Amino acid sequence: MENHVGIRLGTATLVAALALMPGWVHALEVRIDGIDGNVADNVRYYLDGLDPEQFSRARVEGETQRRTREAMRVYGYYEPDIQLQLEDRDPPRHVDLTIDPGPRVTIESLSFRLAGDARQDPPFQEAIDAFPLAEGDPLLHAPYDRLRSRLANLALERGYFDWRFTDRRMEVRPHAESARLYLALDSGPRYRFGDVSLSGSHIEPERLRNMLTFAPGDPYLAGELARYNQRLGQTRWFGSMTVRPRLMEGEPLFGDVDTTDDADGWWDELDASSDAADRPSLEMAAVDAAAAVVRRGPPEVPVDVALTPADRHQFEVGVGYATDVGPRLRFSWDQPWINRFGHSLDHDLYLSAPEQRFSGVYNMPLADPLRDSYRFQYGFRHRDSKDTRSLEATLEGGRRWEFENQWVQTIYARSTFEDFTQGGEAEQVVILYPGVSWARTRTRNPTFPSWGDRQRIAFEISDGLWGSDADFLRMTGETQWIRMFGDATRLVTGMGIGAIETDDFSKIPPSLRFFAGGDRSVRGYGYESLSPRNEEGRLTGGQQLLTASAELQRRLTGDWWGAAFVDTGDAFESWSPEALNTGAGLGVRWISPVGPIRFDIAHPFDDEENAWRIHFAIGPEF
Repeated sequence: MENHVGIRLGTATLVAALALMPGWVHALEVRIDGIDGNVADNVRYYLDGLDPEQFSRARVEGETQRRTREAMRVYGYYEPDIQLQLEDRDPPRHVDLTIDPGPRVTIESLSFRLAGDARQDPPFQEAIDAFPLAEGDPLLHAPYDRLRSRLANLALERGYFDWRFTDRRMEVRPHAESARLYLALDSGPRYRFGDVSLSGSHIEPERLRNMLTFAPGDPYLAGELARYNQRLGQTRWFGSMTVRPRLMEGEPLFGDVDTTDDADGWWDELDASSDAADRPSLEMAAVDAAAAVVRRGPPEVPVDVALTPADRHQFEVGVGYATDVGPRLRFSWDQPWINRFGHSLDHDLYLSAPEQRFSGVYNMPLADPLRDSYRFQYGFRHRDSKDTRSLEATLEGGRRWEFENQWVQTIYARSTFEDFTQGGEAEQVVILYPGVSWARTRTRNPTFPSWGDRQRIAFEISDGLWGSDADFLRMTGETQWIRMFGDATRLVTGMGIGAIETDDFSKIPPSLRFFAGGDRSVRGYGYESLSPRNEEGRLTGGQQLLTASAELQRRLTGDWWGAAFVDTGDAFESWSPEALNTGAGLGVRWISPVGPIRFDIAHPFDDEENAWRIHFAIGPEF
């Protein structure tokens, strides 16, 4: 309440000042001799905003003295000698301060104590042990205030809702140049999580309870409520979520009996409301025993979860451009929930000059909706790029697990029909192949990560034994790393590998062959322009792939970054280091409101026909 009052008074003062002055608020200019460093800076901070036009000359002198002493007191200077001289003009705009700080108060004794359950809770003692001052050190107010705030915050964060400071004193004896600091916290009992009540949900309650990050009876932690709120948001089922503890006062200990009075009052009310003719009388000892049973164990905090459903149909349109594919358009239609079990259905339409595709995913979450699910996918794709022409239809069903270490395992079975022409050779194939993949992505600030990494490895197998037109074993892997050094240097590295083992490569469709080159591969070369070629010089795609990239970025100013990079790689019939193509160049990054925008100029060292190539793209690295 005091903070709100202070805000209102400050606003009123500002309005009054502006009404009296057509220009601006004139702050008092200050020159200080005798002290420097943090103490002088704090004096200037306290005097900042002192407007000499609002006070008489004598009042300005008094305010300057008072604020200066207050600013120095927090650094342990309680008896400074302050000489000030205001300029002669009225009102004065400048003041000279000559300050003799005098003796500095030192700490004579420290007494920090814990009572209640917090004595056995390590974070509280760790906060006290981290107090930076010791006996004999100069007095500073800020560490004491921070410790007091830290203990209070810990009490609220960790479920000590009956906490109070039983002692909170800073005794300063300026004449003795000494101070004694006292702080005693009685935390009371630690509350535990009680029952969780759900309201407003259109999803089966059991599914939401399976996502809880805590169980009734666990020690209370405010962070667990935030984690649960985050998990609910990740499901995309809800438009709004509120997860909060219900702190009840005056909860009855025994039926509907009023327990707001003391123990004797509780007994008196119970005795007065009973009728000896209707039921046997209770002896005092029996009632005391019953009350003790009710009170046994730590208090509990019920948790209320209020939810509202998300929109059942969500639409998004995206427009972009990249030098690889030119203008591109994306339209998505998402149904984050279609029934009370939380099943979802997403549709995606992508259009660009070389590629058009329409795909969808039906997701069936299981007991833990964020970690376990079945997924069924379909897709249609048409490609017409350089020497590749393909019409593809795909169906896939899979089982997904996410582990505690954030790795995601997916086992799937895919069927693909592809009518294609690659390098002048036409073919139609139906391929049935199971696969397994492991992937993990970790980032801080996903839009422009200051730290992150991504790994993925997958194995797929096809065989005529189950009716597939091609026999192969295919492996793909990729990794990418982002690290920051200081606040202005960023390193982005990555590598990709791939291999296909087959006896008849002509049956492998373009969607499974390897190509390199382009904005996200080897810059300096055209999109998917690096692969083996046939006798006519047409691209055929490779059985093996290797790409690697290193990029060093440096902040230029604000959201603008410069970049220098080297990329190398190729797709091969049989791998050899001599076949690698390398490009290098410089670029600019702008962290725009719609995401990072990348502009690069790259020189291909192994392309005699082109001296340089421009690459432009929008979107994060991951």
